[in-house]
Amino acid sequence: MIPKPRKKRRKIATIRLYLIAGLLLILAIMTGPAAYRYALAFYRSGFSFSAAEQYHNLKNFGVPIPGGYKVHGIDVSHHQGRIDWEEVDTMNVNGIYISFAFLKATEGITRQDKQFERNWKKTKEAGILRGAYHFFHPSRDAAKQAENFIAEVKLEPGDLPPVLDIEVSNRRSKKEIVEGALEWCRHIEDHYKVKPIIYTSPGFYNKYLADDFEDYPLWIAHFYKETPRISHRKWHFWQHTDKAKINGIKGEVDLNVYTGSLTKLQRMCLE
Repeated sequence: MIPKPRKKRRKIATIRLYLIAGLLLILAIMTGPAAYRYALAFYRSGFSFSAAEQYHNLKNFGVPIPGGYKVHGIDVSHHQGRIDWEEVDTMNVNGIYISFAFLKATEGITRQDKQFERNWKKTKEAGILRGAYHFFHPSRDAAKQAENFIAEVKLEPGDLPPVLDIEVSNRRSKKEIVEGALEWCRHIEDHYKVKPIIYTSPGFYNKYLADDFEDYPLWIAHFYKETPRISHRKWHFWQHTDKAKINGIKGEVDLNVYTGSLTKLQRMCLE
């Protein structure tokens, strides 16, 4: 048999690749947006699976990742706009991926985050552990703030405990801040039958909360450090930056670590 000319063989191989790419695109369109984007990346990368993976993972967090932690997560609100949670879920950079997400639900007495309902639904569909947080104002009635959160957030088995985001004093005294925060926590614990997580900064915790909240799980916010400055007590979550780049999210976003394993985090969820 006379061998085909090299140019003709290349042309046939190219046609085959285009046919394969076309079939992948059709399949991807039928199976979802994330698969479609991967197939498109496969085509644009010259039909290389390894190159397509690099093309698909457009970002690499854009910030240093603290070493020694295996479980990573984000927290978001309406400020991140409409999030593509499939893209968030499929992002994997050197074995680091998003396992959990805390979503802003409410603030004060009357405010509800306009993206919460969608984010709550989409995180579960993507298979990401989800939690909801309330931005607390010490100057507002604590019981009514708890009612606002309870009316908005319907927790299910497998969800993370509610979060009290307390980081402003509203010019209230330590006594007023502590009494209000404890009242909010009591209402939340009575309703959901789980102790809420406290989110705050090291400075705020030490100034206002240290004497009264030692029994609550702690989520500490301390940016751009090798370790959070709160060595005198155990913490569970650490928000270490507000400038991460995550696939599926426009702009910068908060990135967190959990101090234990994924199995341990799952045990922390509601039963």
